[in-house]
Amino acid sequence: MAVVDSGIDAEHELVGGVQRAAHVRFDEERVPEVAEESVGDRAGHGTACAGIIRSIAPQCDLWDVCVLGAEARGNYTALVEGVRWAVLQGARVINLSLSSSKAAAAELLHFVSDDAYFRGAVIVASAHNLEIRSYPWQFSSVVSVASHEGDDPLEFMYNPDPPVELFARGTNVEVAWMGGGKIVAAGNSFATAHVSGVCALILSKHPELTPFQLKSVLYATASNTGAAA
Repeated sequence: MAVVDSGIDAEHELVGGVQRAAHVRFDEERVPEVAEESVGDRAGHGTACAGIIRSIAPQCDLWDVCVLGAEARGNYTALVEGVRWAVLQGARVINLSLSSSKAAAAELLHFVSDDAYFRGAVIVASAHNLEIRSYPWQFSSVVSVASHEGDDPLEFMYNPDPPVELFARGTNVEVAWMGGGKIVAAGNSFATAHVSGVCALILSKHPELTPFQLKSVLYATASNTGAAA
């Protein structure tokens, strides 16, 4: 499980360590490159998502892939490079609780999302909280997630009106935060982490599933589909 985000505080009690850590940096010519070392969490957001994932899939390997800086800001080329690295390293699930609205990012993110799909990696991507066009959640090769107001961390619902595919818990969620603390937060980012955790659980039982098959299982087990009844 790769968490591509602002970094992870591996020492936080709700995270319980990470198995790999890397961050995207830029060389003198502003070309992105991946360095395999931890830079901690620069904004809190990655730790929050990692804690949610760990609560649902406590035995999963967590990879910290830092692509954001302070205030959870970053460059879309770093995002693309971080996702590409996770795919090439063999991550089966990639939590992407962020997106880019840059038009220049669309083609690059589309390519890396499709490449992940064909290599057997599932990108779970959060829909934007505002009504603007952003990526990669709008691509069909990813699992796109928005939030519902329920309090069951394992409840998720299928959306028959795409591009958002699933709704999961994302309101009044207590999450891990910087400095070893916790906050109560809301957003599609945290709904996405819940679905990533569910994906990790499914793949732990059925590692042979392709992304297409995993999407089918998510549909079949959603709380509002006939197959789940």
